[in-house]
Amino acid sequence: MPQALTLVSHPLCPYVQRAAVALAEKGMAFERIDIDLANKPAWFLQVSPLGKTPVLLVDGQPVFESAVICEYLEETAAPRLHPGDALARARHRGWMEFGSAVLSAIAAFYNAADEAALAARAKDLQRLFAQIEVQLGTRGEAGPYFSGADFTLVDAVFGPVFRYFDAFDRIGDFGVLTGLPRVAAWRAALAARPSVAGAAGADFGERLRAFLRARQGALAARMARRPPAPAAAVPA
Repeated sequence: MPQALTLVSHPLCPYVQRAAVALAEKGMAFERIDIDLANKPAWFLQVSPLGKTPVLLVDGQPVFESAVICEYLEETAAPRLHPGDALARARHRGWMEFGSAVLSAIAAFYNAADEAALAARAKDLQRLFAQIEVQLGTRGEAGPYFSGADFTLVDAVFGPVFRYFDAFDRIGDFGVLTGLPRVAAWRAALAARPSVAGAAGADFGERLRAFLRARQGALAARMARRPPAPAAAVPA
């Protein structure tokens, strides 16, 4: 019998989004419950030992940590989103971890206290994406996805990563993705993927901008000084 799946979520959490993408790609029906991480309910702390989202409840049994959730889904449901070759799978898992490092660098960027720190953190991000540009150039075939024509869990990880830049691009040109055409094409392909587009709520952009304004750092100061630019089309 089909299992009852509940994804315990926070509206802004990119790690939740990667799990939601994997669920959608596998065509698995699930309920999504948002919680307030600043005021965690007691029941949530009982199912999330680390007090973090996401948690996937499988017939009430918790699976926590996004990477573990994705691997559980990979082991239990088709279609497969990892390569069939063991070495290729290991490399993809490494790039998934790289995606988590990019998210940490994004947090350092939006938490930068002043313009000098903001510029330095932008350069950190540019260096990371330059490595991805090189990796995308090693594909044996043209894109549109990380390893070519097939959508994989690496793509599920980076779809939420690029969503941040939809907000950053409205604030200013930080040069993070400048001169990286393969990254730009990958970003556009992921934005057009229904599973990626549907992994965040319709109000995600508004919520993220409110979150960034509340950080009270250099990025928030820029937002306060000027109205946001119109939302730009993702480059093709």
